[in-house]
Amino acid sequence: MCLAVPMLVTEITDDVLARCQVGEGNAYITASLLLLPEPPRVGDYVIVHAGFALHIVSPEEAEESLRLLRRIADGGDLLPSLKEGGGSLVLKNQAGEEI
Repeated sequence: MCLAVPMLVTEITDDVLARCQVGEGNAYITASLLLLPEPPRVGDYVIVHAGFALHIVSPEEAEESLRLLRRIADGGDLLPSLKEGGGSLVLKNQAGEEI
């Protein structure tokens, strides 16, 4: 299974690469921006998969995705959380369209 993760853009170099913070720690990766239709800005969140930024997401979407990923990593069940909070799990394709 592959996972695309929201990451915070902390620096843009050469207009085609971004340094992105993974989570809240001190881990960073360099992601290619070549697949994005428009360039992100420092402070934006991007969904990164296999070293490529796929699309820009809002801070709210990024935090919700990270919260759900943390819950999965902790061995938690997603369904009670979604039911209690009234939230929904939305799946999107690489173009950012809901599927």
